[in-house]
Amino acid sequence: MSDLVADLLAGKHSALARVITKIENRSPGYREIISDLHKHTGTADVVGVTGSPGAGKSTLVDKVAATYRERGQTVGVIAIDPSSPFSGGAVLGDRIRMASNAGDMDMFFRSMSARGSLGGLSTATTDAVTALDAFGKDKIIVETVGAGQNEVDIVRTADTVAVLVPPGSGDDVQMLKAGILEIGDVFVVNKADLDGADRTVQQLREMLQGQSGRPNSGHHGATELAADDAEADVEESDTETWDPPIVETVANRGEGVEDFLNALADHGDYLDRTGRREGQARERFAAEIRTLLREDANELLVDELDRRGGIEQYVDAVIERHTDPYTVVDEVLAPLRECLDEPRDEN
Repeated sequence: MSDLVADLLAGKHSALARVITKIENRSPGYREIISDLHKHTGTADVVGVTGSPGAGKSTLVDKVAATYRERGQTVGVIAIDPSSPFSGGAVLGDRIRMASNAGDMDMFFRSMSARGSLGGLSTATTDAVTALDAFGKDKIIVETVGAGQNEVDIVRTADTVAVLVPPGSGDDVQMLKAGILEIGDVFVVNKADLDGADRTVQQLREMLQGQSGRPNSGHHGATELAADDAEADVEESDTETWDPPIVETVANRGEGVEDFLNALADHGDYLDRTGRREGQARERFAAEIRTLLREDANELLVDELDRRGGIEQYVDAVIERHTDPYTVVDEVLAPLRECLDEPRDEN
């Protein structure tokens, strides 16, 4: 174990900050760090907060973190910001956030770049959650950039997903039909003191009622991966479903925050009671393994293309109709396929 990992596990915030910097920059050795930290994870509650731009996500997260701290719980927040097309860094990374928790050493905040990843969540975000979990944070909040239905990527990181919708946003509510509706465990109509809040709540309720009563409703359910290991609990799991509640808040005044936290706690109890927390963990790790395999395989193939003189020669051949893209791919992948198809030595 490296000294940096040992310092992080000992509770030194400076070490935590350095580890997350290494993770975000993909510095040499970061994978070994994550491997060392993984065995120390599994105790934190991870909450994802997503929704339309302008819905007040940052303000609500600020109040939620402050309330957790008042309860004596430690908190880590990862805010995913849009990426700069020039530097790749977080465009809003230097803005003032988490004003209520400034100077609190048990409240760790980090703004990270989305790095162009689908849904605003990069692989680095998952690794940062691992670091915060191993550090011993009780609550980890991941706030996404709020770019639309692609926010479904947050499902891979969070135990409970909260979707914020601003009042009077008929178009935003209709947009939920395109995909976000399925990932929300808790829906929040923030800025509920504004006109249109009651109508938005009613619209959400009508849409959710159309989905209620389904087995495994909500964004997490008994996955195929978990099914074989949980046959004994299938009957109990299938008889109880989760109907996402709708909470009204006025985050800038702290109104409704307790109701929101109660809804998050209820969903956590539901996951534990039905045994679905283990199922979603299996789903999350399966997705992470697939993502890492794609990333690493892509890097290997890029290196192979470079070794062969670059992709341009293949493009030229395709343009001149000497070959086609499928044939090019088959040619480049042939050595890999031969390697994987070689008979295994049973001894």
